[in-house]
Amino acid sequence: MSVTTQATSELPGELRELPGRALAPEALADLEMLLGGAFRPLIGFLGAADAATVAAAGRLADGTPWPVPITLELPDDADGAPRLVLNDPEGVPLALLTVTESRPGTHGRLVAGPVRTLKPPAHGPFRRLRRTPAEARAELGDGPVLALVARRPLHRRALGRLRHVAERLDARVLVLTVVAGARPELTTRAVLAARPELPPGTLVVPVPLRHADPVLDAYVAAAYGATHLLLTEESGTPEQVAGETPLKVVPAPAWVYDTAVEVWRPADRVEHDHAREELPEERVAELLDAGQELPDWFTPPAVARELRADRPPRSERGLTVFFTGLSGSGKSTLARGLAEAITDAGRTVTLLDGDVVRSLLSAGLTFSRADRDLNIRRIGYVAAEITRHGGVAICAPIAPYAATRDEVRAMVAAAGDFVLVHVATPLEVCERRDRKGLYAKARVGQIPDFTGISSPYEVPADADLVVDTSELTAEEAVARVLERLTEGGWVPARD
Repeated sequence: MSVTTQATSELPGELRELPGRALAPEALADLEMLLGGAFRPLIGFLGAADAATVAAAGRLADGTPWPVPITLELPDDADGAPRLVLNDPEGVPLALLTVTESRPGTHGRLVAGPVRTLKPPAHGPFRRLRRTPAEARAELGDGPVLALVARRPLHRRALGRLRHVAERLDARVLVLTVVAGARPELTTRAVLAARPELPPGTLVVPVPLRHADPVLDAYVAAAYGATHLLLTEESGTPEQVAGETPLKVVPAPAWVYDTAVEVWRPADRVEHDHAREELPEERVAELLDAGQELPDWFTPPAVARELRADRPPRSERGLTVFFTGLSGSGKSTLARGLAEAITDAGRTVTLLDGDVVRSLLSAGLTFSRADRDLNIRRIGYVAAEITRHGGVAICAPIAPYAATRDEVRAMVAAAGDFVLVHVATPLEVCERRDRKGLYAKARVGQIPDFTGISSPYEVPADADLVVDTSELTAEEAVARVLERLTEGGWVPARD
């Protein structure tokens, strides 16, 4: 979603009165790629005809090959304004969009047209390492260049294959580390940590490439000066890039770890009994969650340190426990009991109770759907920051809408772990309790938009735990949640 803003006074006089839009991270990523020339031949966001032909046939409407629709959705069409200033989150003007088309989108209007740079982007990690495609081409010079688009850390298998193919091609290496999406810094940090294992002269360039498509990878790599692209199992299959591409795509050879000589080698040179596959991501996550060491045969120690820093053991990792349920379901009571139990176990806890948050963080908000969603987003933002710094946040709002709960889960997941607990106490029990008299007022119309009476509650389909305080005492329900957290490793077991 984008935020409406005014163009700043930093603009030239003739542009100051134009409407401005502060773009969300996804749109900012596409804009930076467009402005720098990484999406050439595109010069702007696609209209309906181009987007449709790209989706159907991998070509623009004029027949030019292009793999992925690059579109921009805004919450409105700025009253039909012919030009828009596209801003970063701080309101700094980055580009001028000349609107050639505006059409209905999923959540607003899809606007299309060419973009022109006003100021270079300043947001995003590793700015000191960023290069425009032109700068990268100049730095790489002439001769073959083998590119790898890295969306995850490079372990010993990936590093060995990269060296092997680069030597075979007598090519310089370009690693484009993706800095879009959740935890955008990890891949770049891990690749930099692996530099001693990379071929001499390797150029590492972070790119905000949010679309995972092997053909698009080829176009972006070519824009940055590559002549060859190493295609790995993680990035795609040869069949996906069998058509027209702007450079030569080289499938990565199959490699396994040879336990007889303790090195990674081409699979066809290793006896079956001595072949060991790379650890799957799930196993890596299990080892990190438990605080165990990643084996040296799998990844260099410097890379392992980066992974441990990004994913500390669950006993030390930030966590948000998010209770949701009807008013009177027992959320606040359970949240207080859980906070006390986790504090006794030695972890730092912050309790974000719905009513308390309403009186402080969200003072002045109404109970309209928009304000309810804003209240939950504020809780989610604070919980994510607590989680980011290794604390435990316990939240207990009603949070009736699934989409908003999903937003909170995504915010927190970018910083740590998230456990959703549905307090599924039936409406009739909650209404019978009615300690605050709210249901009675709602029944006679004194409280409009009351969840469960005149406003819906969307039952979570993704709850990590469900408890019902009409069937369990408060102590039993708290014990059940605590058991779940202890089994997950977030809370140390009691002796």
